[in-house]
Amino acid sequence: MFHIVLVEPEIPQNAGNIARTCAATGTALHMIRPLGFEVSDKYLKRAGLDYWHLVDISYYDSFEELKEKYKGARFFYFTTKARHRHSDVKFQDGDFLVFGKETKGLPEELLMENEETCLRIPMYSEARSLNLSNSAAIAVYEALRQTNYDGLTEEGELHHHKWSDVK
Repeated sequence: MFHIVLVEPEIPQNAGNIARTCAATGTALHMIRPLGFEVSDKYLKRAGLDYWHLVDISYYDSFEELKEKYKGARFFYFTTKARHRHSDVKFQDGDFLVFGKETKGLPEELLMENEETCLRIPMYSEARSLNLSNSAAIAVYEALRQTNYDGLTEEGELHHHKWSDVK
């Protein structure tokens, strides 16, 4: 199982979309307070749809509290300031993918302390950043791709209808 960490997320729709991605991928979600919304927020709930029962979600009062709980785990910090691409890392089961708040990203001190595990999703230099929920989805699906989508359903089924039956 992979882990997505949201450090002080601000926008409930982004957190809800990320929760839905976590539900669909079997990824644990960790949120670091303060949150920019209430967990009962209607936009958060709506974005997560009816998948909340599938989300393994935990809340923490600080990033240090999370790190203490998962000593020895590998943490990767997603930022536009990184030198390494997200696809250059060899992800493994149990890795933590860490994202900062929408307006400021992760704290500069945290990035400086972990420079070698900071990752960037490539994009045009004129663009400031990607949407937080899109970034989390890109990151977790790259990690899942590298681990052969272990545990995920990889095929669907078309329901064949004759065109004359469709009205």
